[in-house]
Amino acid sequence: MSSELDRVAVFCGSSPGHDERLMSTAYGVGRGLAERGIGLVYGGGGFGLMGAVSQGALDAGGEVIGVIPRSMVEREWGRDDLTELRVVETMHERKALMAEYADAFVCLPGGIGTLEEIVEVWSWRQIGFNDDPVCFFNAGGFWTPMLTAFQGLVDAGFVRQDVVDDVVVAETLDEALSGLTARIGREFGDKLRG
Repeated sequence: MSSELDRVAVFCGSSPGHDERLMSTAYGVGRGLAERGIGLVYGGGGFGLMGAVSQGALDAGGEVIGVIPRSMVEREWGRDDLTELRVVETMHERKALMAEYADAFVCLPGGIGTLEEIVEVWSWRQIGFNDDPVCFFNAGGFWTPMLTAFQGLVDAGFVRQDVVDDVVVAETLDEALSGLTARIGREFGDKLRG
């Protein structure tokens, strides 16, 4: 397996949130990926942090692949100026196709849908269905309460410590990419019982 990151999937909110700095952070992540020659895979939306991360990558001339359910396209939530826009029927198909395109996953701030997406691919990694590493981009400490809750799952005996330790927690894109690259190829499928 290659140790390079050709494409990174980014999960993030379709809303801007209350902290204006998060929009700038998302834009910077998209732009930074493109400047490093790394393609962006994301949910295909044009609003909120999703719009910002894709705009950053587009402005820097990067590859941007959006994957979006048809129902969201019909509501005009998607972008039509991407390198490629894949329209699928369900959210399950969306996540599976994003995973197929990506070498790693970064989770920017977002809501329940964003959290559900990153936790699903993290669980796939834990049980050996996918070996792509995951990162919580902890802009301004946004994910700290959730990361504390995950440690609580370890303390309660429901998650192994090595599974939580495997997740990259980063506050800069360089930290995120360095951590993700170091974890490419590390598998958990042989340790289903811990």
